Amino acid sequence: MEKSYKEIMNQISTFVLDVDGVLTDSSVHITQTGEMLRIMNIRDGFAMKAALESGYNICIISGGNNEGVRIRLRNLGITDIHLASPNKVETFKEYTELYQIKAKNVLYMGDDIPDYHVMQLVGLPTCPQDASPEIKAISNYISHKNGGHGAVRDVIEQVMRVQGKWHSYFDGKHD
Repeated sequence: MEKSYKEIMNQISTFVLDVDGVLTDSSVHITQTGEMLRIMNIRDGFAMKAALESGYNICIISGGNNEGVRIRLRNLGITDIHLASPNKVETFKEYTELYQIKAKNVLYMGDDIPDYHVMQLVGLPTCPQDASPEIKAISNYISHKNGGHGAVRDVIEQVMRVQGKWHSYFDGKHD
């Protein structure tokens, strides 16, 4: 019998996330000077920080390359940030080998075709509500939230709740 996504969440130690369409809503605002601006959800950021402080690993793998995104993620405490990744599968394998992380312990959230092959390797492939049909078809869990609108918070909070770490994070030290 196949495990439910809640059962799989119990073995997650690592979150691997795409940026555009997952941490953002896929929109790019272009200024007159050609700078591309993205918007990230503050609650996603809070959940990522809570996960890091609770002992989870977080890795970002994106085909895009934006220094503002890197700065935002570093300010949250994320150190494994792979932007402009030409091959997400290769980057994922290098990351998991470096830290000796088993793929079955990884939750990956992606939203579009460049995430497809790496999502097939992980224990819990997930996606935002507005992901492409191909990604939804291979996801064990589809968030009720759209990318950039709390989908990352949704999956992190669920994993931490299943493992009993969400409420313990708030034992007075993170007001």
